[in-house]
Amino acid sequence: MAEQRAHPMHDEQLRHGEPAAQRRWVPSRIEDAALVTGRGGFLDDLDPLPGTLVAAVVRSTQAHARLLAVDLDAARAHPGVVAVIGPQEVRAALRPFPLSTGAAMAYHPTAVDRVRYVGEPVAVVVARDRYTAEDAADLVEIDDEPLPPVIGARAALAADAPLLHPEAGTNVATDRTFSFGPVSELFRTADHVVEGEYDFPRYSSVPMECYSVIAHWKSGPEVEAWANFHGPFTMVPVMAGALGLPTSAIRLHVPADIGGSFGIKAGIYPYVVLMALASKHAGAPVRWTEDRVEHLLASSCGASRVMRFAAAVTASGEVTALKADLVDDVGAYLRPPEPSTLYRCYGNFTGPYRIGAIEVRARAVVTNTMPTGLNRGFGGQQLYFGLERLMDAVAHATGLDVLEVRRRNLVASFPHETPTGGVYDSGDYHAAVDLAVKLADLDELRARQETARAEGAFYGIGVGLVTDPSGTNIGYVGLATPAELRKRGKSGSTEHVRISVDVQGVVTVVLGSVPQGQGHATVARKVAADRLGLPVEQVRVVIDMDTATTPWTVTSGSYSSRFAPLVTSAVVEAADRIAGTVRAAASVLLDLPAGELDLVDGAVRHPSGAEVAFRHAAGVVHWDPGTLPEGTPARLYEEAAFTPRARAATRDDRINSSLCYGFVAEIVAVRIDPDTLEISLDRVASVHDAGTVLHQQLLDGQVHGALVHALGGAAYEELTYDADGQPTAATFLDYLCPTSAEAGFDLRSGHVVTPSPLTPLGAKGCGEGSSMSFPVAFANAVADALAPAGVPVDRLPLHGDVIHRLLEGTRWH
Repeated sequence: MAEQRAHPMHDEQLRHGEPAAQRRWVPSRIEDAALVTGRGGFLDDLDPLPGTLVAAVVRSTQAHARLLAVDLDAARAHPGVVAVIGPQEVRAALRPFPLSTGAAMAYHPTAVDRVRYVGEPVAVVVARDRYTAEDAADLVEIDDEPLPPVIGARAALAADAPLLHPEAGTNVATDRTFSFGPVSELFRTADHVVEGEYDFPRYSSVPMECYSVIAHWKSGPEVEAWANFHGPFTMVPVMAGALGLPTSAIRLHVPADIGGSFGIKAGIYPYVVLMALASKHAGAPVRWTEDRVEHLLASSCGASRVMRFAAAVTASGEVTALKADLVDDVGAYLRPPEPSTLYRCYGNFTGPYRIGAIEVRARAVVTNTMPTGLNRGFGGQQLYFGLERLMDAVAHATGLDVLEVRRRNLVASFPHETPTGGVYDSGDYHAAVDLAVKLADLDELRARQETARAEGAFYGIGVGLVTDPSGTNIGYVGLATPAELRKRGKSGSTEHVRISVDVQGVVTVVLGSVPQGQGHATVARKVAADRLGLPVEQVRVVIDMDTATTPWTVTSGSYSSRFAPLVTSAVVEAADRIAGTVRAAASVLLDLPAGELDLVDGAVRHPSGAEVAFRHAAGVVHWDPGTLPEGTPARLYEEAAFTPRARAATRDDRINSSLCYGFVAEIVAVRIDPDTLEISLDRVASVHDAGTVLHQQLLDGQVHGALVHALGGAAYEELTYDADGQPTAATFLDYLCPTSAEAGFDLRSGHVVTPSPLTPLGAKGCGEGSSMSFPVAFANAVADALAPAGVPVDRLPLHGDVIHRLLEGTRWH
């Protein structure tokens, strides 16, 4: 039976029946003091190299145009300017970035033949200061020939659509079809075939600190760079490929504080390469810091998706087969790590349901818009918006309640293998749904709905259930290439950790997880302290990244909810090895067998009561290693790599695309003002199963943060373009983000705990779940509210203006 925890937002979460006096105090985040007192070390605060020059980027004002000439002479002649580079220098020195597919859609850090979106870099001006660089940037003359733009996935697929990359002969960057099980037969014999077409928007994470890079081209040649980049570190060989250097010639530093990201800063790597080239031409280190307008124009965002779903359904409401046609708009280039958004949830395409057959067509198309990348919950946001809207349609077609039709289809036993190859490791989905219903007080919400409708108001209740993947197997990206063309399989989710103990017994944990503010140091310190029997104050954690000294691998990074399942597992392994050495050293001092000793309360203790301080035992290794038992290493320095048994995609295109799969059940209630049509959240019940809870405060923070982030995409945020490809949301006047005022809704969150059998601590990730579940639960609630009007809800965001358009022509308008 799964353990359950439930509480309103303002109460502590308790184990059921656990007296307050027995609860263990959990240390608060150790990262916060510096941040809230203005002592954070963000990249723009740092000055690692003397004589660093400053760059400004010249960007395209056209969405699509052929470059005829780029005149840099006036900029180069401007006083204080040291170097200016443009398409000619980029084409001469840099190779196109290696892509995840064989698409003939070359991508450089600047335009070289044509510009393909507003904001695309065209040139870089390097000067003594930012003011001079910006002034000189205005002197760059771009002569171009406008071309017709392509805006939106449907336009890109049109037979007569202009081509962004004529050499490719198409705007489709990848197109794969997968089929598992007797899909056609199940649709032929179905009692109901339920269909729906849905649109998910592109939006961002708007981090506090925008992109920032310092790059130095050194003799060798070598490149040393600082960037607020968080991975995936698969981008290091991608950068090396563009620069024509071995990966060993690239040294990348990431400061401890990167100013937030949630995926967006994975797209910074082209600017690392561009500034390295600028440094080569300037003969000095170069710094570039993006401003907010640049960020909203040209950094990165989540992919928008046009999708069509169909379900084969029995008379009793069982979904036996699923069809999905997914088209992602990835912007002007298939920029790595895209098409990750299409395939990240491959193993959990069927969500939390027992659907035995599935057919999926997955396409990515290019358009004259900013290139896309990772955004919190990437792939899951899009997938579940379609799947969970479809489940509401299944309920309508069968006459079942929306919760009942879901309950009838939920996975009930674990491990559970999906038709696409995913293996759900643990869960109790029914318990989580029951807890969500209890927390929401569903009967009361339905009474509120009746009252509101009687008063002429709109009130709706929506549900969203999702399987939450964590610990990505990077092999899923290979699915974008047909099996017969895949040269060699790639797989894995390795994370490295290094732990050492100094002569005073202080433990240092070095992480390569490049956190974005989630509290990795707090949790790693607690895990290491628990394994070594130490007070947390005796453990320090280093989170600054230096690829020359920090343990890392190509899959390292802060993405896809990797920390809890992978990094903490490596911490456990390294700490346990250290513990073994300390026990052996203590056995010398106590003259007792090492196997009978425990590490507890800062000491190494025997059941008889004999003990020695941890630091004294550690001292034996440092000061008297010759006395150690034979076979005991004379070192207190361990590096561990946690590597799940991940596999590459099979020849029939099946893959377990993540290590762990959590679960989220969300119930959302909304009220729509009949006069202003403003949507307000009345209540949110959010239940998560993330396996073993490592730190309750941080888990709650991830849940609450993901909810508000998702609220942005569901009700406020959207990166929009007009018919000419000009951005219409390039400032915070037009790109709206939720604030604390919008986040003050009645939130009731809880947890069901089913530990994963695949990680030493039983932990799964939990940083993205609600960013996947809330948008569609919100949409389902709005659809329920508007049900009396009979209007379709098939896209996001949803706000008063959208409701106004939906109600036009109805008696509610």
